Amino acid sequence: MEFQALPSRIGQVRRIVSAQLRYWRLDALIDATALGLTELLANVHRHAEPEGRSDAEGPAPADKHCTVELSFMWNRLTVSVRDHDPRLPQVRGSASREPLSTSGRGLALVASISESWGMRAQTDGSGKIVWFSLPAPAPDTADRHQGQGKGKGRSRGREGGTARETPPGSTPPAPVPPPAEAEPAAAG
Repeated sequence: MEFQALPSRIGQVRRIVSAQLRYWRLDALIDATALGLTELLANVHRHAEPEGRSDAEGPAPADKHCTVELSFMWNRLTVSVRDHDPRLPQVRGSASREPLSTSGRGLALVASISESWGMRAQTDGSGKIVWFSLPAPAPDTADRHQGQGKGKGRSRGREGGTARETPPGSTPPAPVPPPAEAEPAAAG
């Protein structure tokens, strides 16, 4: 999904991602995914230079395009955010920030909630990708999470005791078009 990394869009993206996770029956991952995604998108908004812009061009415009991708394979959800700034983010150590600071914890927070995470520059210099992955909950854990407040006989979000997976080499179904087909969202 491609869009502008504006604060007003972050909530909308979280809702779309949450809907996709519910579709994949990964409700137990919604909170951690939303938190990690919010941090990555906030980093794009605060730090990434827009496509085709240099520091000599004055103040950065408010809109910055980025792409969010979700992948669920081998019982792992991977969330990635690609922007057009090739500079890799710097992870701040706890010693370099004020104890009561309200910012500067984004990547450390992503690292703490995820199973793994990383970043890589695009080989053509067109930007970077920052990603994190979360393990799918065990079937019985997910069943309890999804079954809370529901009556007996309702679906618990599992088929045959395992999470629905996308076969290796295939693309998972998505309610939004893939980034190559997506049209940028208009600011507003």
